Amino acid sequence: MTLEKADVESILARVKVSEGETLGSADMIRALVVEGGAVRFVIEAPTPERAKQMEAVRADAEAAVRAIPGVTSVSVALTAHGPSKPAPSLKMGGHMQPQAGPMKPEGVKAIIAIGSGKGGVGKSTVSSNLAVALARAGKKVGLLDADIHGPSQPRMFGITKRPASPDGKTIEPLHAHGVTLMSVGAMLPEEKAVIWRGPMLMGALQQMLMQVAWGPLDVLLIDLPPGTGDVQLTLGQKSQLAGAIVVSTPQDVALLDAKKALDAFATLKVPVLGLIENMAVFTCPHCGKDSHIFGHGGVAAEAERLSLPLLAQLPIDLDTRVSGDAGTPVALGDGLMAEAYAKLADRFIRGGLV
Repeated sequence: MTLEKADVESILARVKVSEGETLGSADMIRALVVEGGAVRFVIEAPTPERAKQMEAVRADAEAAVRAIPGVTSVSVALTAHGPSKPAPSLKMGGHMQPQAGPMKPEGVKAIIAIGSGKGGVGKSTVSSNLAVALARAGKKVGLLDADIHGPSQPRMFGITKRPASPDGKTIEPLHAHGVTLMSVGAMLPEEKAVIWRGPMLMGALQQMLMQVAWGPLDVLLIDLPPGTGDVQLTLGQKSQLAGAIVVSTPQDVALLDAKKALDAFATLKVPVLGLIENMAVFTCPHCGKDSHIFGHGGVAAEAERLSLPLLAQLPIDLDTRVSGDAGTPVALGDGLMAEAYAKLADRFIRGGLV
């Protein structure tokens, strides 16, 4: 049985710190690394005084991880923030603020939106792995998780730390696997729902675009929510998009909704850079036979009809799912899927899109 990082995170999150508080709820776990059976992590207390009182918690966390099947060694460090002033309060959401000019962060060369007509077609998986593949190719890449009601990028990148704000306005983004990342999901407990109406969504979108200290980037990828709603409309009208990518499975129902996404981008005068067919084929690991579970050729035919590039046809792949759940996108590896995303990234680079 392979030891998964997510399993260790789940065990650590339940270790009790005090009455009603756990390591997970207090967000104290940092730098968790799982290599084979070896596990290393840091428990970061809010103050040096608190850290002095937490040796028993450190011992409990070590014992809990050591009891996980497959763990061969555990290394735990107990540390603390240095003395500091209380962090300024950062409020997310609210109505958009008046702004002169388009929403384009300083230092970002190009913004590319990645959308889909419906959920469940793998848009976020494609976004995370394309970002990693571009970073591995030497590009400075940012990824904005604009799927505010269903953010998944923190899990896919293995992020547990929250974004910081030095002044209550500027937001310091997170960094993982060579990618600069921002997501509302990193600011809330994973199970917490975001119950906002459109104006709140638009305010949060503006904050994540314009208040985040993105720094110099060759490209900022935006993982859109499914459909053709407020986020797509605001980005199309008020930001400076270099283009959009539409992800779909070959299934007729998915393709029907993907056509609506394509029409929305055309209406907003956002150039579509191409289509990606995801879950195109399943190859049985036992017999080697290919099965087209969601149909075959629909996205390719639509791309041809619209004279748009078919950027990639990606198979259903177990490693892609396992890697995403574990916080280590499959594009980080050296297998067939990593190679597929490397080719996709190279196509963007050679085409001058990044």
